[in-house]
Amino acid sequence: MTQINGSPNKWRILIADDVHETRRSTRLMLSVLDNVEVVAVASNGLQAVEMAKEHRPDIIIMDINMPQMDGLTAYKLISEIYPDTACIIISAETDPRALNIAEVLGVQAYLIKPFSVDELETAIKHASARLGEFRARNPQPDKMHLEQLAVEYSKARRTDDQALQVFEQLAQDSQCNVRWLKTLVMIYAIRQEWGKLKPLAERLERLSKH
Repeated sequence: MTQINGSPNKWRILIADDVHETRRSTRLMLSVLDNVEVVAVASNGLQAVEMAKEHRPDIIIMDINMPQMDGLTAYKLISEIYPDTACIIISAETDPRALNIAEVLGVQAYLIKPFSVDELETAIKHASARLGEFRARNPQPDKMHLEQLAVEYSKARRTDDQALQVFEQLAQDSQCNVRWLKTLVMIYAIRQEWGKLKPLAERLERLSKH
């Protein structure tokens, strides 16, 4: 499970659906589950991609038919950037072609609307199990190595994609050194990645109050 701005014991969820009532009901169902937390809600596929970059969810609950970008295309883009992100596709109908595409993309579960809390919980258990297996096979670089790189990149004042990835990985730790968080703030500001900058600045503000 990731640990950005949240409990390390909960799976971080992004909901993406263009229907307000579905977004609301899905969020309410998730609120009764102890091991998940909703970190972002999107109303279309394009927004889902941007929010996935900003919030790094563990699992995305994604509608297929949405404006600007459909759910399957959105998940394909997200999985190319973050291959350790699981996906539960939701749809109002069973489309064999969509099911085949979802399977090829590695979607972990497919729910037909309307679905129950039990069905959603089962889908999350399946997705999280598959996600755990993937992360076990593809471990992230150990923290010591990342911090060695961070020291090197910080001295060199690097703000390129490689440096960004190192500091973002360090920031996933809820106990991340404030020094690295401040460096990441600087990188976001230089790269003008304002969407990522705001939640990180809020995190630093919360830490300063403790």
